[in-house]
Amino acid sequence: MLGEYRIEGRRAADIAASVERAVGAGQLEPGHPLPPMRELAEDLGVNANTVAAAYRTLRERGVIETAGRRGSRVRPKPATTGREYLRVEVPEGVRDLADGNPDPALLPPLAEAFATAARESDRRPVQYGEDAVEPDLARLARAGLDADGVPAGPVVVTSGSLDAIERVLMVHLKAGDTVAVEDPGWGSLLDLAPALGLRTVGVGVDDDGPLPEDVRRALAAGARALIVTDRAQNPTGAAVTAERARALRSVLAEHPETLLIEDDHGHRIVDLPLHPLAGVTRSWAFVRSVAKAYGPDLRLAVLTGDPVTVDRVHGRQRLGPGWVSRLLQKAVVRLWTTAAVDAGAVAGAYGWRRDALIDALEARGVEARGRSGMNVWIPVPDETGAVARLLHSGWAVAPGARFRMHSRPGVRVTVSTLRREDIGPLADAVASAVGPAPARRYV
Repeated sequence: MLGEYRIEGRRAADIAASVERAVGAGQLEPGHPLPPMRELAEDLGVNANTVAAAYRTLRERGVIETAGRRGSRVRPKPATTGREYLRVEVPEGVRDLADGNPDPALLPPLAEAFATAARESDRRPVQYGEDAVEPDLARLARAGLDADGVPAGPVVVTSGSLDAIERVLMVHLKAGDTVAVEDPGWGSLLDLAPALGLRTVGVGVDDDGPLPEDVRRALAAGARALIVTDRAQNPTGAAVTAERARALRSVLAEHPETLLIEDDHGHRIVDLPLHPLAGVTRSWAFVRSVAKAYGPDLRLAVLTGDPVTVDRVHGRQRLGPGWVSRLLQKAVVRLWTTAAVDAGAVAGAYGWRRDALIDALEARGVEARGRSGMNVWIPVPDETGAVARLLHSGWAVAPGARFRMHSRPGVRVTVSTLRREDIGPLADAVASAVGPAPARRYV
């Protein structure tokens, strides 16, 4: 069953480590079945409970999955083969439109904000046992959430959106639970879920957000959580409309025990209004990151939610890092209060780049979409071929495999650094690489 590889160990930890080493080295490939627990226990001369504990550890780490009588097997996409490896090597002289980064020219200078924060910290250093959240940050964040219609709830601070989402999932779900995620969707999230031992089920996305019927099917089939990107969805640029929000809230009302997580990482780079879904289910969390508007190195996100969820996250955070640097929080407060970012101007800059590229592609018979944010998604018949041909033409784009589960192939173009004179040549290169495609609704 295992070919030439032999699982070793007499303790549960050693058995699990043996399997994980083989997966990481490629000796046990995705989909490879593992021996039944009693069979392996007899082979190793250990108690069956020891093997059961090893398999449980491997499930929790996202290395294997168990499907009842069909037994255990290496996950089709184990956490040890993350999507971050699906990157394009960008040779010298090739324009990098694959990295997903904001335009450095639109990011604010940070020196003054951090200098002011440092002076405040020098006057009154933060001590152990103090509040984890800077009071001014909590006040400003809550005011912004209130203005956007996000339900009332306490505020905590995490080290970015993914950190917040991971913490919420961990305090609510257990290994083996299913999470409904957008497909295509954020590659890091698609890696995170199996790394936590969670199963994922994809829900289709169009320009207006997740498809309600897909969400209904996923929740009816037993998904315990749903993760939605409200605006600037990565990679498609979708943004939840008022009509779509009403439809999704109606679906969620049928499943009030669902854990709802909303990611608004597009805050302050998008000029479309927010239409939150929170407030329908008993457990919910809403996350806002500062990375896209103020810089990826500012690892800070604001998390609000129902009191139980936020309290659990805060309690677990106290046992780990304790808090996100109050110095960093003070600097973000300074950036917010000095209007360091002109949100309208930033949204407009990304908007014209998206629209110009989409219009140019349409004129060449190529379908593309991107309603908000800094990315354009282009469905293609052959990702590998399209990426290779564009690279040969001097343009590096991200392969859709980084963002997909079962949805149609595509490539993602980050438009944040495009200039007007780039639009025509890029559109010509894309049209040559992918060929014309009939208009169709993306799901």
